[in-house]
Order: sequence, then C-alpha cells, then structure tokens
Amino acid sequence: MFLAVGLLCLLTGCDKVSPTGVFIGGTGVDDRVEMSYSYYKKYMEDTIHIIAPDGEYSFLVGSDSHVATDTGRMAEMLNIGLQHGDLLYAHLGDIADTKAEYYMNLYKVLNDGFLEYLDKYFTTTTDTVKGVPRSYMYDKRYDHGLKKAMEGNEEAKNNQYTSPEEIQYPFFPVVGNHDITHNGWALFTSIFHSSFYEFDVKIKGTDQYDHFIFLDSANGTLGKKQISLIEEGMMNSDKNIRHTFVFTHTNLFRPSTTQFSSTFPREELYFLLNKLSEWNTTIMFCGHVHCWDDRTMGGVRYLTLESMSERNSPDPGDYLVRVTCKKDGTVDVERVHMSYVKK
Repeated sequence: MFLAVGLLCLLTGCDKVSPTGVFIGGTGVDDRVEMSYSYYKKYMEDTIHIIAPDGEYSFLVGSDSHVATDTGRMAEMLNIGLQHGDLLYAHLGDIADTKAEYYMNLYKVLNDGFLEYLDKYFTTTTDTVKGVPRSYMYDKRYDHGLKKAMEGNEEAKNNQYTSPEEIQYPFFPVVGNHDITHNGWALFTSIFHSSFYEFDVKIKGTDQYDHFIFLDSANGTLGKKQISLIEEGMMNSDKNIRHTFVFTHTNLFRPSTTQFSSTFPREELYFLLNKLSEWNTTIMFCGHVHCWDDRTMGGVRYLTLESMSERNSPDPGDYLVRVTCKKDGTVDVERVHMSYVKK
C-alpha cells in the first residue's frame, strides 16, 4: 500500500509507526477502547433498538471514504441505501481525513442524509395523554399506532419517539488509522462517540436476532483492553443469534502475496480467528488496503472492500457491498455500483 516509511511520514506528518507497520496518531487503542466502552455502557447499550420489520432486511457497507472537500461519494452511499430501503449502514473506517473542515463537511452530508431518512420513514401523530396534547414520531415501517404502542407492544414502543433527537440514524462506523492521525480521534468522537460497540437486529415475529460487532483496529492491534473485554464476554450474547456480522478496519488477510499490507500481529490474528469461530460469524468485513478480497475460511466469509473515495477510486465502480438477510435464514451478498465522479 505504501512505498516507504520515511516518505509517507514526510507526506502525512504521522507521529509514529506501530510494530505492525500501521501509521498511527496520538491516541492509543487502549485509551480509545476505554472511552468507547464507557460511552457505550452509558448511552448506547440500551438505546439502539433495530427491528427487521418484515423479517427480512438488507444493510449496506462502505469503506475508506476519506472525506475531504468533496462529499459526493458519501452522499451517494446514503442515497443508495435510502432508495433501496436498507435497514442500516456500516462503514469500515478512514471515513474522513483529519481536518476540522473535512469533519464539518462529513457532518453536513450525514445530517442531510438523516433528514431524508426522517422524511421517508417517520411520521408525527398527536394525541392527548391525561388532557395534555403530545406529539409522537413513529417509524412507518412498523405496523402499529399510538394506541397499540401505549397498550404495551414492545416492538412498537421501541420505535416511538417524542422528537428527532431520540431517533438513531442507523449509520455505524468503525475507526480507521487515518481517522486518528493528527489527533483526529477528537474529531471522530465528536460525531460517532465510540469505536468499540455491538447491537442486535431483532427478526420481527421470531425470537431470533442478528448480532453486529464493531471492533477498533485503527492501530493495527486490538490492544490489551479490547482483548480483555472480549475475553470477559462483552461480545458474547445469550440471545438466540441467527447471524453474526463483524466489522473492523485493518484487514486480516493480504489480498495478494505481492501486496504490502499491515495486518494484525500473529497472536492477535489467531485470537480473532478463534473468536470469530466462537461467535459463529457469518461475515467479517474489513477495509484499509483499498483492494477487493473475498475468501472463506473455517466457515467464515471474509470481505475486504475497496476504497469508495473519489480520490482513490476516481472512476465509477462496485465499491459498496449489500447484504440481504432473508426470512429463511440465508444470506445474499452483492457488490453495489457507485456512479459519482468529481466534476
């Protein structure tokens, strides 16, 4: 991926290089995981409620958008997902280059996407509760009304809100090595808050769930804190899990033997491979190397995505991946075309 350590340090102003060759910034993985875990336990663990409304759903995955002055590809990804009706988005890191202006651009395109998401999926209903008029927002994808929600329908309650601020825009990223250079962790967390978290998607009408796991590998290592939390069982689930999907930035495998690529230390690679098997993982998604790779090992499918950035991939191409989880439990994977080119 890179020609020379000295040359890249000169070009990027990176602070240091990890033992695995990944260029890193001023934050260590243990510090990030500690912050992320604290935020997750306080604000995310009990607030992300996602239900597959018809028992079948799809999600869209992109990687390495490197947002700077042009947000066209990110806007296209959000629009593709909205038009298709994807239930959620996942992003595999290096979402923006670390400059405040670029994160302002990123925030704007995500906020515009959120407003379009609200317009398509949500409606407002006004009712009187104990003589007081109140307005509620409802997710139109779920077959329920205010009365049904108030009578104790748990799925309806999970999708009843009093304001847009309570609604989770289903865009879930991991952090990449470029996201933490030049102290970019502060910029990343100003929008996304956490780099290490999990949630479930409930399959409506069943007792089944799909498990989504997001790992911090921006330094090319999981670090002691993250491994400790995983060993303590944070990413395990006592629910009836149908599929597990794992998302991270640093790739586990080199797309080709001739390509230079930073991967995990050997001991961590073995640890991850064992955990992926233990979690009965269906697909693990990686980015980082800007090169497509698709392989299956030990029953787990590993997908490494190309960069969706218009600077790294200036021509139209199949830079996104859509996963469709069907009612019968099967999973379809397709590459999704992006057409945007910078004018």
